[in-house]
Amino acid sequence: MSDLYAVSSSDKAVQSLPWDCQDAFVYQLEVDNQHIDVMGHTNNCEYLKWCEVMAWRHSEHLGLGIAEYREVGHGMAAVHTELDYLAATFAGEQLYIGTWIASCNRIGLVRHYQVIRPADGAVVLRANTRFVCVDLSSGRLRRLPESFKTAYGNAVVAAD
Repeated sequence: MSDLYAVSSSDKAVQSLPWDCQDAFVYQLEVDNQHIDVMGHTNNCEYLKWCEVMAWRHSEHLGLGIAEYREVGHGMAAVHTELDYLAATFAGEQLYIGTWIASCNRIGLVRHYQVIRPADGAVVLRANTRFVCVDLSSGRLRRLPESFKTAYGNAVVAAD
């Protein structure tokens, strides 16, 4: 997705925002007209798409992209997502989206997301997704391969 741009989490402007987790992996985007629904604000489905993209970007940052998934024959599949919409956003607004892994066990992990509008510091969305490890050929539940345990396990951070 080309409308998400990497930002440095050490940037003072990013750090000054009310993150639930100061170690969040952060990207920026501008809400575009294509994201707006008939109600005149960002469509709820857009937030889910942005969360999915952020999960992939963070996973790739940790060294686990689709090539690595295919190499070991396992992948992470979303089994439950909760999104709490806290404020509306509109075309032209800048947003920061952060994600972090809150827990990791032998079969899965929980990833959190937060969307903040820097213009007023408003938290506009909080979300989380529970992922489980599956065999790519059968779709059956599997234990995390060692490479997954290491990459995702070492990335677990606690909310502040």
